[in-house]
Amino acid sequence: MLTVEMIADFLGRIAPLRLAEDWDNVGLLVGSPVRQVRRVMTCLTITPNVVAEAIADKADMIVVHHPMPFHAFKRLTPETPPGRMLLDLIEAKVAVYSAHTAFDSAANGINQRLARGLGLRGVFPLVLSEEGLGAGRTGWLEEPTTLAAVAESVKDFLDVDQLQVVGPPDLEVRTLAVACGAAGSFLEHARSVDCDAMLLGETSYHTYLEAEAHGMGLIMPGHYASERFGMECLADILIGEFGDLEIWPSRSEYDPVRTV
Repeated sequence: MLTVEMIADFLGRIAPLRLAEDWDNVGLLVGSPVRQVRRVMTCLTITPNVVAEAIADKADMIVVHHPMPFHAFKRLTPETPPGRMLLDLIEAKVAVYSAHTAFDSAANGINQRLARGLGLRGVFPLVLSEEGLGAGRTGWLEEPTTLAAVAESVKDFLDVDQLQVVGPPDLEVRTLAVACGAAGSFLEHARSVDCDAMLLGETSYHTYLEAEAHGMGLIMPGHYASERFGMECLADILIGEFGDLEIWPSRSEYDPVRTV
């Protein structure tokens, strides 16, 4: 019999929770460790659609990227969307586990997969923590290219039609930094190792201006696109380890941002 705790232990091995940022809320967040698990769903964020899918498809456990709950609650009632979702999951006995920034930084986590998907060489953490692991990634391209060409590679790898770019299309790119999600805080680290450009999910207007002032390019496919693929990969990893379980990435999850 496979339990919540057994799956959580495996996730803790591939994405050690000690790699998570201090502000994060990671690990088993909802549910009993001893409860049996037969069906697992992965997703980027717990939303009403995701909760409805998990309950309708009788998931015993959700492995989510963004923690739910993230901040402490003073009360847990159905009067707020987070309260309603958590109460529904608890009533349906659905456990919730999040690795979040630990999976971002893991040896085979989201940022490593982004760097590898773009063909970077000499990949190394932007912010080293321990044992060669840490937050973000940086590496060099085998042949120098342009910001426009890197942007096209990002589109191909993440299967997106459009993205945002800061910097001239013909900017020469030899070294590239990678940091998924809302990662503007990594810009200074990317500058400190002389990166020509940075791939991140999203950031602020002032970070655009800062990058431009320093002659650095930015490529931003969006928060969802920069991380959701990682949860699809994580579903495959879990399938490889727990072949007797039914495991799937959420089919109802979507990017809430639309271009009109």
